Amino acid sequence: MSKTLIAYFSRADENYFGGAMRYVKVGNTEIVCGLIKEMTGADVFRIEMKNPYSPVYMTCIDEAKKDLRAKARPELVSVPDSLDGYDTVILAYPNYWGTMPMAVFTFLESFDFSGKTILPLCTNEGSGMGGSEKDIKKACPGAAVKAGLPITGSRAAESGADVKRWLKANGII
Repeated sequence: MSKTLIAYFSRADENYFGGAMRYVKVGNTEIVCGLIKEMTGADVFRIEMKNPYSPVYMTCIDEAKKDLRAKARPELVSVPDSLDGYDTVILAYPNYWGTMPMAVFTFLESFDFSGKTILPLCTNEGSGMGGSEKDIKKACPGAAVKAGLPITGSRAAESGADVKRWLKANGII
C-alpha cells in the first residue's frame, strides 16, 4: 500500500486577494492542505522558515524576490528525518515570483526523491503554476513529477471539488 505525505509551505498574515490586501490567520495553501488531509488521511509536514518573511505583504514579496535572485536556501525550522516511508509527496506552496518559495527548494534539496511521485499544488491569484513544475523536476531528478494543480488562493476554501478530481486522477483517492 502506498503512503502519501503532504508537504506544504503557507503564509498567513497580510495577503493579496484579487486586488486587495487582507489579513488572514490561516494561509490559503494551508486551507487547501486541510481539505487534502480530510480526503486522504495523509501525513502532513509544514515547511517553515527559521526566519520567516515579514507579516506585511509588500515587505514579504520584496524579501522573497531578494531570496529568489540570490538563489537563497533559507534555513528551515525542521525537516523530517526521512521520506523513505512515502511513495507520493503532495507538494503545496504559493506562487512566489513565478515559482516556489525558496524554502521549498531547501526542503526538496534535503532529500533524494528518486522513485517517488511528486504532485505539485500551487496557490496563486492568477499566475498559475509558473515555472514551478519545471523547477521541481530539476531539483528532484529521478522523481515522477505529475501535472500540478493551480488553485486560486482567494477561493481556497471552495476548491474541494477541483482537489478531489485531481487526487482521483492521480490515484490518491
